[in-house]
Amino acid sequence: MSPSVRYRVSLPRPHSHLVEVEVTFPAGPTVLDALMPVWTPGSYLVREFARHVQDLTATTQDGSPLTVLRVDKQTWRVSAGGQAVTLRYRVYANELTVRTSHVDGTHAYLNGATVFLYTEATRGLEHQVTVDAPPSWSTFCALGQRAGAFIASDYDTLVDSPFEVGPHTPLSFTAAGVPHDIIVWGDTPADPERLCADFQRLCEVQARLFGGLPLQRYLFLLYLTDKGRGGLEHQASTALLFPRTALSTGRGWEDLLTLAAHEYFHLWVVKRVKPRALVPFDYSKENYTSLLWAFEGTTAYYDNLIVRRAGLMSAQRYLTRMGETLTALHSTPGRRTQTLLEASLVSWVKHYRPDENSPNSAISYYLKGEVVSALLDLEIRRATSDTRGLDDVLRLLWRRHGDGSGVNEDGVEAAANEVAGVDLTPFFDRALRTTEELDYSVLAHVGLEMNFRIRESASDRGGTPPKGKESKPKGWLGVTLKGSATVATVLDGSPAQDAGLYAEDDVVALDGWKADGAALMSRCEDRKPGETVRVTVFRRDRLVEVPVVLGAKPAEAVWLSRVDKPSEAQKSAYQAWLGAPWDEAPGTT
Repeated sequence: MSPSVRYRVSLPRPHSHLVEVEVTFPAGPTVLDALMPVWTPGSYLVREFARHVQDLTATTQDGSPLTVLRVDKQTWRVSAGGQAVTLRYRVYANELTVRTSHVDGTHAYLNGATVFLYTEATRGLEHQVTVDAPPSWSTFCALGQRAGAFIASDYDTLVDSPFEVGPHTPLSFTAAGVPHDIIVWGDTPADPERLCADFQRLCEVQARLFGGLPLQRYLFLLYLTDKGRGGLEHQASTALLFPRTALSTGRGWEDLLTLAAHEYFHLWVVKRVKPRALVPFDYSKENYTSLLWAFEGTTAYYDNLIVRRAGLMSAQRYLTRMGETLTALHSTPGRRTQTLLEASLVSWVKHYRPDENSPNSAISYYLKGEVVSALLDLEIRRATSDTRGLDDVLRLLWRRHGDGSGVNEDGVEAAANEVAGVDLTPFFDRALRTTEELDYSVLAHVGLEMNFRIRESASDRGGTPPKGKESKPKGWLGVTLKGSATVATVLDGSPAQDAGLYAEDDVVALDGWKADGAALMSRCEDRKPGETVRVTVFRRDRLVEVPVVLGAKPAEAVWLSRVDKPSEAQKSAYQAWLGAPWDEAPGTT
């Protein structure tokens, strides 16, 4: 029998948030270097997981102690003398996100990159994990089992297979002939049957798109919390974090479905079809690729589209949400500063490390990538008289690179050109390699027009027409706020920036009258552009008054409308794209 790496995980004191780990590496090198990853695939930020490792010791298999030398931030060196080595250590796990690990008296969520030490010499061997769960708790993982242990073919597969341990009862359904389980932590939704039914429809739509599912079983890990939202894809599972209170609203349920659709889509795009620059993963440092716009941005485009195709979102709601995305893009000054390729490449230090200037200096590859993917889909449809689209590009990439071999940095563009049958280089040059505004003229192919208006309130996401006639010009300060009245960002080129308002200023008053954040914004909007207001703030505990000459509030809220007199070709293209007839009543599916 081939040697394997064997782990035993136990949770003797869940309230301590500590995971007890024992790992035995088979006999091999004279000097064994055990490492902890600094990042987890799918989340492109160095998180330094080794900082949570403590109490590490090493012994031979007969229990004789071995000397351990800490070499650097992530490496423990053991003089093994060619023998098998057993390491015992503890990991502190008290961060409830999909990228980290969390243990308490109710459950344990174990993300492999945060828990399992590895060696480069044994990385390709089989890895076995035995979990000693507390009484009445069960262990859930997408890995198969043998003789009571979970079996991963190699370390990469282990890292890509999170564990959930707790007193849970799975919700189950079958999609495309494959069993799926949903493990819910934080109160089961009021309508679990609906949850399973809707997830099933999302899965089956995607299975049809790619010609079946590339696995034998799938696991959704759903964490319902008081706040926070996020997802992380894995090879045969996903972890979803979602605010429980949002599930009681139609918008919230829709958001959960788009999140689930997004992470499930990664079964093909990212998990199997991936940038070649990430093959194989280097867990010790950043892994650079300029293709995140395609792998994450395209997935963001499809998450809404999949929900629409599953009949769980009307065509009009889809267009509203697309308008919201466009509003977010056009509300971000950084789109004029950072190209989409650069946003992908430097995600390690920009996207995942936002600061008060990020809206001015960066653009999200998710956000702009979603818009570019939508426009690319329409460009291909226009070039091929709606016989082909972005679906065909994805299927082409799946056929050629679904084995995990990786896509070259120019591979997505080449595949799109091949499917479209025309040279799309001018489109890609503008969308990916410049900071020019995107060319939205292709919307006319499906009978749509892009419109701008002024935001009507701080909560206005765009996506819908103005509620009434356009009002008179509104005064504009040019800041975003956090909390009740703290300046989060001073937008580039804004009146606030010119006047000298700073991030972290705490707003106290406007023109001598007490004002929190909401009052500050509304009172400025009640004034005319060109008027001067006096903004009083505490700046590092000092009271400061800043006179600001208000500008005109920009029209950055976007909504999509249908042309008044569509041609039959436009009607047909619209239906081919969204699967709804042109004259369908708004709000129907």
